[in-house]
Amino acid sequence: MLTLYDAPRCPYCARTRIVLAEKGVPYETVTIDLANRPSWLLEHNPPDGRVPVLEDDGWVLSESSVIDEYLDERYPEPALLPVDPGERAVARFFVFRFDDLGGPYYALRRGEAGAAERLAHALTDLDHTLAAMPFLTGRSFGLADAAYLPWLLRLRDLMGVSLDAYPALTGWLGGCSERPSVAAEVETVASLAA
Repeated sequence: MLTLYDAPRCPYCARTRIVLAEKGVPYETVTIDLANRPSWLLEHNPPDGRVPVLEDDGWVLSESSVIDEYLDERYPEPALLPVDPGERAVARFFVFRFDDLGGPYYALRRGEAGAAERLAHALTDLDHTLAAMPFLTGRSFGLADAAYLPWLLRLRDLMGVSLDAYPALTGWLGGCSERPSVAAEVETVASLAA
């Protein structure tokens, strides 16, 4: 059985939780306290013991985007990357370019000057993209969508950032939130706010 070394507040872990739920793959969870990481975690993901970490019958893999692609290949149904090579490349491009959103998100959390403007620019870009296609993964929900959703939920529900100025993005977020995998993450985020 798979084991996920997980932290509920970590959006990178949320990516993998969403993918596991989409795939319907059973797994065990080892919850990590990010404020007090156990020393044994460093053996699973040196040098800093970051999560998520996936263990599959003694084989260990880290980095959420790598774990998510591994899961998509290991458990091919339902596929979370398009069959068409061009569409697959576009989906991978969005995962690769995630820092365009992640950088401003973390800058805002740290209270850096200009972070709100950088975040607004990133959200505008996402809104334009989602106005042109139904999902970041293309024609259907997939890995690129799972890659962004955790941060957008945390922006909206934990950081109080209004997304109302981005109608395509909010429509996509609302539609994705109807999926059981994402609805579970919405509940996790709500529990963090409590």
